[in-house]
Amino acid sequence: MSFLTRTYPFKLRDHRLRDSVAYGVIIWAILYLLQPFGFSHYGGNKFIVALLFGLVTTCCCAFYTVLVFKRLTQHITPWRIWHHACAVFGQILLIAVCNFLFFTFIFHAPINLFFFFLFLYWTVIIGVIVSALTIGVEYNRFLKDRMEALLSNTTEEQKDVSITIHDTHVRSHDLSIPINSLLYIEAKKNDVSVCYLKDDQPVTVELHTTLTAVLSELKDYENIFQCHRSFIVNVNNITSAQGNSNGYQLTLGPSTATIPVSRSYVPQLKAFIA
Repeated sequence: MSFLTRTYPFKLRDHRLRDSVAYGVIIWAILYLLQPFGFSHYGGNKFIVALLFGLVTTCCCAFYTVLVFKRLTQHITPWRIWHHACAVFGQILLIAVCNFLFFTFIFHAPINLFFFFLFLYWTVIIGVIVSALTIGVEYNRFLKDRMEALLSNTTEEQKDVSITIHDTHVRSHDLSIPINSLLYIEAKKNDVSVCYLKDDQPVTVELHTTLTAVLSELKDYENIFQCHRSFIVNVNNITSAQGNSNGYQLTLGPSTATIPVSRSYVPQLKAFIA
């Protein structure tokens, strides 16, 4: 219940009308290309009929967006997750009703509760799948925008900050670099390999120390993040992050190396971004 009462975390999209067209295209594609629900037995022009179902879906989505969704989001503040779930279900219900009425008109089928609930059942299934994909896209866009804004601010704040990583074996081998030049640090047995930018090119140097010691030295810098038992990264220089809750793969700056984010560190990475 506490999850449903949280404020909806994503920015409400300004181009939902364009999404309405996309939903109509999806319905057309499902009907025409996959031909489920006995549609393959229809003897008429399948392309046109599937297109009309898609058009009905687009009109329903556009109508709901303009006359219902926008008004709800303007009058309900804050907009919570359960508000969004109810609004999406209302849109799915409208699509089911309109497509059902269109179905009875095209196929001369009787209007009864059995056919309606069957139509509603499949509309909900398709609607939930499409909504989940849409929310997934919104979530990835949210994380990307949030990360870009966060890293831009942090990078600017630290443009004159330098760090020193000490070599515990030979003091003269201590490495001092601007913090924004650091890409990642990898543990290698009794040493660490530090990858950083020098003249805008990634270079690597090995120091005799441990990852634990480095983390202790850099504990005051929030952008220095341990993403794996063998890796520390400077999140300011993350250029791409691909994966899911089971783990991510990061690339940093111009480096060609792929840095793993193990499953146990994924929540911390998401918490840092969000």
